[in-house]
Amino acid sequence: MSNPPLKSVTLTHVRYQKGDQLGHFLAWVSLVPVFISLGGFVSHFIFRRELQGIFFALGLVISQFINEFIKTSVKQARPETCVLLEICDSHGWPSSHSQYMFFFAIYLTLVTYKKYGKIFRKQMWVVGLVIWPLAILTMYSRVYLGYHTLAQVFAGASLGVFLGAGWFWLVNSLLSSYFPAIEESAFGRWFYVKDTSHIPSVLKFEYENARAARKHVSYKRAD
Repeated sequence: MSNPPLKSVTLTHVRYQKGDQLGHFLAWVSLVPVFISLGGFVSHFIFRRELQGIFFALGLVISQFINEFIKTSVKQARPETCVLLEICDSHGWPSSHSQYMFFFAIYLTLVTYKKYGKIFRKQMWVVGLVIWPLAILTMYSRVYLGYHTLAQVFAGASLGVFLGAGWFWLVNSLLSSYFPAIEESAFGRWFYVKDTSHIPSVLKFEYENARAARKHVSYKRAD
């Protein structure tokens, strides 16, 4: 009896031509969405548990479901290089990696500027010099490595910007009014979920309260 054909997880199964140093670099760049999801948002929930960050991550998840729905509906084939990459059984329009990164970039840009006070707005250059170039490099890597056409990555990027901006507006104009109720709910109290968007400078607030708590015996750990 013949063995059934094998299928890889396309999110992490990235190939490049042996000896191609640029391809090797771009293969790692192509995995940035995985690093953001597992390293960034999982760590954020474990250590921070900010509602803004939780809804940011939720928006990215919804965006990826929308991407998959569009792909399975449109069913546009990947470029001919899909034969070498063994991914011709999946669809290419729009690019999920590009959509993810541009959703992430636009949402982070807006939330940095609007929600976290002057100390964070002064760090906008970090977003401009790190996050957006990473998004563009991710988009370029998908074409260079043969996973998508230019049209597919530009479609993903455009959809990511649209969904990211729309989700930011929805969260911060409508859903944020429910943040206090979520904080006070059984879920919020159990997991210590919080909203600090009303605090002008979160870094300063936490710094000053951490120093003040050191002086109170009730806050000290019992070793």
